[in-house]
Amino acid sequence: MRSGSFGHPLKGRGAATIGRMNIRSLITLAGAVALGALAWQAGGWQGIILLVSGLVLWLLLSFTRLMTVFRRASEQPVGYIGSAVMLNAKLKPGQRLLHVVALTRSLGQRLSAIDAQPEVYCWTDPGQSRVTARFENGRLEQWRLERLAADAQTPSLPGEQEPPQA
Repeated sequence: MRSGSFGHPLKGRGAATIGRMNIRSLITLAGAVALGALAWQAGGWQGIILLVSGLVLWLLLSFTRLMTVFRRASEQPVGYIGSAVMLNAKLKPGQRLLHVVALTRSLGQRLSAIDAQPEVYCWTDPGQSRVTARFENGRLEQWRLERLAADAQTPSLPGEQEPPQA
């Protein structure tokens, strides 16, 4: 387990909050205003139109990516993953929920209440190993890989002989 258990939160990677807005939102807003001022300074209305065109292109690309991720996720059962161990190796703190859904190509099985923070999702592989992930404000905070203990009566590989029983 790379991230600790659910009882022990990781050191905060999220942005500090001020009321309902966080610092990242304020920086984004300030950047947008600065870009608008630069566009106006460089070309007047033509500069603003060019800026808006670039923003619309960015929004269309983001929307296309979002739809592609959800189209792929709709083709798999909810909470299914090919290999929980591989997912565990690819997860990193701070990843967005959309990025994790893109990695798994499946929507996670929701374990938390709707609209509750933190959000907890689970993905299970064919061997019944599962990854349970906790998201705070849409970002991965913690995850846990749970593997089933190997049965005492595991089937032998083809060509292997069964041990003699006394």
